[in-house]
Amino acid sequence: MKISAAELDVMSVLWKTPGLAAADVHEALGDEKHWTSRTVKTLLARLVEKGALSTEEDGRRYLYFPMITEDSYKSKAARQFVDRVFSGRAAPLVAHLADSRGLTPEDIAELERLLGELKK
Repeated sequence: MKISAAELDVMSVLWKTPGLAAADVHEALGDEKHWTSRTVKTLLARLVEKGALSTEEDGRRYLYFPMITEDSYKSKAARQFVDRVFSGRAAPLVAHLADSRGLTPEDIAELERLLGELKK
């Protein structure tokens, strides 16, 4: 399932607080996005069509619920990116990130911890 950057912003709101109405999602996105409520409704409709969200009637409005977890989406999206850009290998990705952005000492410690867990 391919989710655009704008759709991902909407999904992020609903991952944090499932069961919101379109107006609530619009409000949660706030001034940061400057989207009209119609834009938010369009994005919600696309996500429902893609199967990323389900709806539940609540009087005259619909409540939106994620059908995929944030972790499962991130996992699949990361794997697709690594497969497409780095031929399925994670090491070149990490090397590229280290070269282009620099890794903080916290990043390095986290990577070392993760590698230690993988070796077990």
